Amino acid sequence: MAHKVTLIPGDGIGPEVIEATKTVIDATGVNIKYDVIEAGAGVMEEKGTPLPNEVIESIEKNKVGLKGPITTPVGSGFRSVNVAIRQKLKLFANVRPTKNLPGIGVKDSDIITVRENTEGLYSGVEHYCDEDKTVAESHCIISKKASERIARFAFEYAEKEGRQKVTAVHKANILKTTNGLFLKTAEEVAKEYPNIEFEDRIVDNMAMQLVQKPELYDVIVTTNLFGDILSDLCAGLVGGLGVAPGGNFGHDKAVFEPIHGSAPKYAGQNKVNPTAQILTGTMMLKHLNENEAAEKIYNAVAKAIQEGEKLTYDLGGNAGTQEYAEYVASKI
Repeated sequence: MAHKVTLIPGDGIGPEVIEATKTVIDATGVNIKYDVIEAGAGVMEEKGTPLPNEVIESIEKNKVGLKGPITTPVGSGFRSVNVAIRQKLKLFANVRPTKNLPGIGVKDSDIITVRENTEGLYSGVEHYCDEDKTVAESHCIISKKASERIARFAFEYAEKEGRQKVTAVHKANILKTTNGLFLKTAEEVAKEYPNIEFEDRIVDNMAMQLVQKPELYDVIVTTNLFGDILSDLCAGLVGGLGVAPGGNFGHDKAVFEPIHGSAPKYAGQNKVNPTAQILTGTMMLKHLNENEAAEKIYNAVAKAIQEGEKLTYDLGGNAGTQEYAEYVASKI
């Protein structure tokens, strides 16, 4: 059976890490037919927009997208192409797993951050309060509907992944109305999942806890802003953004992308580490129920890093992007 997937190479280092990921996925023998669609800064001149309609139409049709990092052009009308894709496709859950690979990172950590993707301070509802633009105001929008949806997703994802605990992260001690609603809703949803432990943490305390004892945490569910920050902290614990995958989920569609950006200054140098994009590919494979292939790739990445013969510069080696990918593929 062939899976149909929308492939968005992106720009900057995107095409290189996507090509590396395809090399590794192909080595598993999984049959994927890619619908390649361009988006980002590279199509602005031709299309007049960094997000042409055919991008959304293709993902709507295929239900699954694999995406490289994208640069949002200045003055394009989009706050972020990535955010626009999530909003247009109603991808309400951003999932960022961070797990130590052999010899990488400063702490033993295996945490999944589930970030609400549609509201909070990232709603973009902000304005200046005076003509001189000396006072600005931003609205934090939290709804019971979105809070319930993301909390339930976190518990369902925890069950699917065999996880034991969900921790809701908030600032309800100060933001009593907005974050209070988020926390109260998460507590209500938790009662429906008695087999999974539930707790909550205030975000500033959580940041300290993650640095001191990340092994105590399993699945984190939180609001948009806090999820963005804490998932980067978790990535730092396991070796940085170069090894941190990600995925965005809606009710019937999903788009998979690494946490890191497009790093245009490294574009075309065959230099960057594609591990985050490759592990993002494993998330996509699991979503397609190709669990065996996903496991093979993860184990191949772990073995390649452990052996250390052909690693990229940030992992302590001098191999190129594609050379590293072919080395990983040889371990499958």
